Amino acid sequence: MRVIEASWLDRLGRLCACAVLAVLPLAANAAEEDPWEGFNRPVFSFNDTLDTYALKPVAKGYQAVTPQFLEDGVHNVFRNIGDVTNLANNLLQGKVHDAGVDGGRLIFNTTFGLLGFFDVASEMGLQRNDEDFGQTLGAWGLGSGPYLVVPFLGPSSLRDAPAKIPDSFLGPYPYIDHVPTRNVTRAVNVVDTRASLLSAEKMVSGDKYIFVRNAYLQNREFRVKDGEVVDDF
Repeated sequence: MRVIEASWLDRLGRLCACAVLAVLPLAANAAEEDPWEGFNRPVFSFNDTLDTYALKPVAKGYQAVTPQFLEDGVHNVFRNIGDVTNLANNLLQGKVHDAGVDGGRLIFNTTFGLLGFFDVASEMGLQRNDEDFGQTLGAWGLGSGPYLVVPFLGPSSLRDAPAKIPDSFLGPYPYIDHVPTRNVTRAVNVVDTRASLLSAEKMVSGDKYIFVRNAYLQNREFRVKDGEVVDDF
């Protein structure tokens, strides 16, 4: 009986050791990607609280009172403006074909689409790209660096956070001199973006901080490498 019990305990010990060995690489990888977790978590909690009690209710109200065609049109207008950033960064990455698609989208949506309210370019087969200067730096070989949660702006990285500055000059806000117009435009853009993410909240599970962090880092790697990523599970 003692021999059987000792054998069972030995097997249990081996299983525990295997489990620990399996978890160690994951823990080391998380520590490598998120060495600033002690700073990031409080900032994440601050952003999440602000979103829960301010931004999310406004986004829900906006979605509730805005007709779907108008909500889609407003969303399309901001996406059309964003195509300027896509065009510039595709050129910087040497993606001539994609830059041509971005240019075509800008021309057709701005003219025939009434400043982008209607996405006629997608109906013509010109599918939208999604590029930014953080991806451009990644394409040039710069690693993402540690994960970073920015107050008010959310998940980012040491590479992507500063990259927002050059991209900001490709948007309309620096060139709108009328302050109330600039603030209203920016506010509508923020609310529209938040409203478009309401349905995605259903996918969040477990530790929200870890879920958002992993989703962000995986998505950025996917986009920087244009989908050519290796599953190293």
